[in-house]
Amino acid sequence: MNDDQRIDLTEAIPAEVAEVDLYQKREKIYTRKIEGFFQRLRLYTGWPLLIGYFGLPWLEWGGRQAILFDLPARKFHILGMTFWPQDFSLLAFLLIIAAYALFAVTVVAGRVWCGYTCPQTVWTAIFMYLEQRFEGSRNQRIKLDKAPWSIEKVWRKGMKHSSWMVVAFMTGMTFVGYFYPIKQLVPELATFSTGFWQAAWTVFFTLATYINAGWMREQVCKYMCPYARFQSVMFDKDTLIVSYNHARGEPRGSRKHDADPKELGLGECIDCQLCVQVCPTGIDIREGLQYECIGCALCIDACNSIMDKMQYPRDLISYTSEHELAGGKMHWFRPRILGYAAMLCIMMSVFAYNLINRVPLELTVMRDRGDLYVQTNDGRIENIYTLHIVNMTDQQHRYLLSVEGLDDVLIMGNREPLVPAGEDLTVSLRLNAPSGASATASSPIHFNLTAEDNPQLSVRIESRFMRPL
Repeated sequence: MNDDQRIDLTEAIPAEVAEVDLYQKREKIYTRKIEGFFQRLRLYTGWPLLIGYFGLPWLEWGGRQAILFDLPARKFHILGMTFWPQDFSLLAFLLIIAAYALFAVTVVAGRVWCGYTCPQTVWTAIFMYLEQRFEGSRNQRIKLDKAPWSIEKVWRKGMKHSSWMVVAFMTGMTFVGYFYPIKQLVPELATFSTGFWQAAWTVFFTLATYINAGWMREQVCKYMCPYARFQSVMFDKDTLIVSYNHARGEPRGSRKHDADPKELGLGECIDCQLCVQVCPTGIDIREGLQYECIGCALCIDACNSIMDKMQYPRDLISYTSEHELAGGKMHWFRPRILGYAAMLCIMMSVFAYNLINRVPLELTVMRDRGDLYVQTNDGRIENIYTLHIVNMTDQQHRYLLSVEGLDDVLIMGNREPLVPAGEDLTVSLRLNAPSGASATASSPIHFNLTAEDNPQLSVRIESRFMRPL
């Protein structure tokens, strides 16, 4: 090999690898207050939810708290209906419907749940309002945090945290009031005479609210909420999302109010940073759709206010879809949405049917497995059964018991059990039948239990009757 055929080699030195901190320290976000259409919309949707949350435990229905999840008694009282653990399937079905409805809404309108009705968003907004009331505007809060401790700073911080604790305590107390009669809970808490668990859960939910809405805020949405991680898979190119119109806004840059952006070679974004300053999660929507965006639209209100001042058309940032951003038209009635709507209607219909036709009576029949049968002196056959009756209504009922499937059968025991409201009763009885009453050694029979004063309150349970071969 001559020198011309040689290939020069150089030693490659690996570039220095910078250390990456996977647990970055949180940078506090100082949001700026903004007014606008979507901010008012959040207000109008938030107040009914708050009134409902704080008011529902105080409503009564039929002489009892309208909504009370009585865990010690294992009974859920909801608007006059009492649900038992046996009705857990209904609760599970209802949660499935709620989750499915959330998915369907997400396909249509993105993260409107996060932006307008999520408890984390609503309570954070309340805490941010109180923060602004006592510490002032964004610039005043930044200045206050940088200032050395003084009487004024202690007073402002103290008032802020005190008001947060009041809201957090009311939230925690109300939440416990859904599980313990709130008209007992409030005076007991006021006199420090409540039980340990009621006090412990009230303190727990008070601290949880205070920490989540006061300190963690966007951290919950960014790192703790699983919905933020998988909601994007439900999006399609026609889903409404908060988006920045790059074609209109870029290249961004500052300019005088009366300057023509075309002459300056600029887009309509004046790079005022207001959309970033109002964002509760601290993102820049101009960098595209990000999982931290909760769809609250505060950046839309902020941008529209600037567009109005600059006398530019609104909606540089807006609720839009990828198709619209690409110059196309958004399709509302697409197969995916129609499929979601149809499935949701079917699920809700099935749930309503089961709820309406629910019989608040349960009967369990257990046959004595010790002796398959007993043969009496007169040649008849007896089987022993244990019946467990659960009266899930709010009234006492006397039930009539009958048996089908056997000829000349005698029921020896309590044939008319009386079961108090919301109680259960265990009844032992014998079925006495002629030896030829059934065709086979093991014959199917049915126990019928019907309320004496309400024939609609009836159940039918299958069992077996045994006789010698």
